[in-house]
Amino acid sequence: MTIETERLLLRPFTENDAEDVYAYLKAPAVNCFACMKLNSLQEAVEEMKKRAGETAYYFAITLKESGKVIGEIDAYPEAGEPHADANAVCDTFSPCWMLHAAYQGKGYAFEAAHAFFHYLFKEKGARRIYAYTEEDNLPSQHLCEKLGMRKEGLFKEFVSFVKNPDGTPRYENTYQYAILKKEWKDEF
Repeated sequence: MTIETERLLLRPFTENDAEDVYAYLKAPAVNCFACMKLNSLQEAVEEMKKRAGETAYYFAITLKESGKVIGEIDAYPEAGEPHADANAVCDTFSPCWMLHAAYQGKGYAFEAAHAFFHYLFKEKGARRIYAYTEEDNLPSQHLCEKLGMRKEGLFKEFVSFVKNPDGTPRYENTYQYAILKKEWKDEF
C-alpha cells in the first residue's frame, strides 16, 4: 500500500531505509519519541526488518523525487473506549508523525498527515482520529489545528517519556486534539 501526494510518497518501510531513519532517530527531537531512539546504524537495520512487515498502518514518508525517507507516520485501529470489550468496533485512530529536523517547516508534515487522514477516513473506516501533543510542542499543535482537529483538553502531568537529572520521571502536560469523520474537510 502506498499513498501519493504532490511531493511525497508514503510507503511501507524497507531494509534499505535504515540509514535515513537512523539520521532522525539517533537523537529524537521530541521526548515522546525517546523510546524509539536508535543507538547505531545496525540497530536501525534491525528496526527496519521489523517494520518491513507493517504495510497497512505504518508508513515511511519519502520525497517523491529522490525516494529519501524524511520521516514516518502511523496509527492503528482501536476501540476508542478504554473499557470496551473484545467485540467493540475499532474505528478510532491515534496517529503519530515525525519528520527529520532538516525537513520541518516546509509543509511536508501537513501534506503527509492530510493524505494519511484521508486514507484512514476513506479506506480504513475511521470514525474518529485523535492526537496527543506536548504542551511545548507548538509546531505539532499548529499541525493538528491546520488539519481541522479541535483541542479537546489539556492533561496536566499526563505522561513521562524521559527522566529528570535526579532519575525521577519528568511528567509532561499534554494536549489532546481530535476530529470526527463528519468534520473532515478533504480539500487541501
